Amino acid sequence: MTFQGSVSQMAQRLEQPEAGRWQLPTDLEQRLGDDIIRLCVGDPDFATPAPIQRALTESLQHQRTHYSSPEGERDLRQAIAVLETRTSPHPCSEDQVVIFPGATNALHSVLTCLLDKGDEIVVPDPMYIGYNSMLQAIGCGVRTAPLGRDFSFDIAQIEAALSPKTRVVLINTPGNPAGNMIDRQQLSALADMCRQRDVWLVSDEVYSMITFDHRHISLRAAAAQLDNIVVIDGLSKSHAMSGWRIGWVVATEPLVHHLRDYNGATMFGCCQFVQDAATYTLQHNDLHLESMCREYQRRRDFVVAQVAAIDGIHCECPTAGLFVMIDVSECSDNGDDFARALLQQQCISTVPGSSFGNSTAHYIRVSLAQPLPVLTLAFERIAQFVQCSPHYRGLQR
Repeated sequence: MTFQGSVSQMAQRLEQPEAGRWQLPTDLEQRLGDDIIRLCVGDPDFATPAPIQRALTESLQHQRTHYSSPEGERDLRQAIAVLETRTSPHPCSEDQVVIFPGATNALHSVLTCLLDKGDEIVVPDPMYIGYNSMLQAIGCGVRTAPLGRDFSFDIAQIEAALSPKTRVVLINTPGNPAGNMIDRQQLSALADMCRQRDVWLVSDEVYSMITFDHRHISLRAAAAQLDNIVVIDGLSKSHAMSGWRIGWVVATEPLVHHLRDYNGATMFGCCQFVQDAATYTLQHNDLHLESMCREYQRRRDFVVAQVAAIDGIHCECPTAGLFVMIDVSECSDNGDDFARALLQQQCISTVPGSSFGNSTAHYIRVSLAQPLPVLTLAFERIAQFVQCSPHYRGLQR
């Protein structure tokens, strides 16, 4: 007799192609081997700064290897509260903070606590690729609101996408994939609009500490009232700690109560020693953060200049984050074909823009998480690739 057990609808939803678009080049990457230049993933190429590593080692030596409380260690929550109070007119206490194993888990936990199947969420297009599978797993309806052609934020598009079923609006500032930032006035107006509609406004701010042209403005700093506001952040990008899995949520205490219960039921807290190192990081972050931001800005400036020098591709200059979106519409039918051919012919792995939404189907995303010598080689290959495009002769100036 053959076992006939089934899996859940959630597991089946995650099998859908939309949930796994992130993985488009993986099959080719495996066949092509180690010669690939990977411009696809935003995993910082820096080592976690040595003092942070020492802080973790010291915590281990003090036997900080036991269960943590579901809301997280008080010292870390206090350090986050200090950061939030310093950057916002609204005081923050540790009782408004919950620690999670990474910002992705934090966001999934928040949305799980706010959305039921059949509810709807509004998300700008393009949106971070990881939202796809998360929202598929939750089973909510998704309505998108396009950004402007230069990736500028448009509140009118958000308002037009709202429906009676909308329970959450999710924004990402600074944005992935486009590196766009939402200004204080827009954030304030959006917070007011959502509050009037009894809609939660959730802001993913994981790139808040990697900005180039001006400082990040948090939703929590811009909103007049905070009862519908949720802010998510973490250390993966800013301090090259992607594998450490530390993220957090700042929200009002009634929601924090539910998040603590959910975290206790599913994750049972985060590692004490990792939280101790994260506490040290937030208390001593300025020097390492500034040096990494300067290097990312050098890389951004280099990539933007290289794109401008190649006929047939174009980009907006991002103001934050680890990525540049490149418009390839003049030399390819779509970003998927361009990305796949670039991988096959030049061994450069990028992410096709369709992974982020309909509005970027003619784009590819490249990462700044590679040193300048690698980026130099990559753009030499990209220039050669574009020049071999059948459209290239008509593009030459």
